[in-house]
Amino acid sequence: MPNHKSAEKRVRQNERRRLVNRNNRTRLRSSIKDLRAALDGDAKQAVALLPKTISEIDKAVQKGVLPRNAAARHKSRLTVRVNQAGK
Repeated sequence: MPNHKSAEKRVRQNERRRLVNRNNRTRLRSSIKDLRAALDGDAKQAVALLPKTISEIDKAVQKGVLPRNAAARHKSRLTVRVNQAGK
């Protein structure tokens, strides 16, 4: 339990940030999962989903949810898979 007024405020702020981060992380993971599912099925849908997924990855980096190098790795691997499926 917080013993100071500032510590109580920090607990409230941490809870709000946790919920925002969880929402952002969920949106990112769902987008990546949808693209991977499309890769297993419809290649045209995967090509259409790729720019949206890359945008979600970039937003996650801006919000601090995902490290920059991890985002680059995800984008690279997904792009390679979509290009292979499109051929």
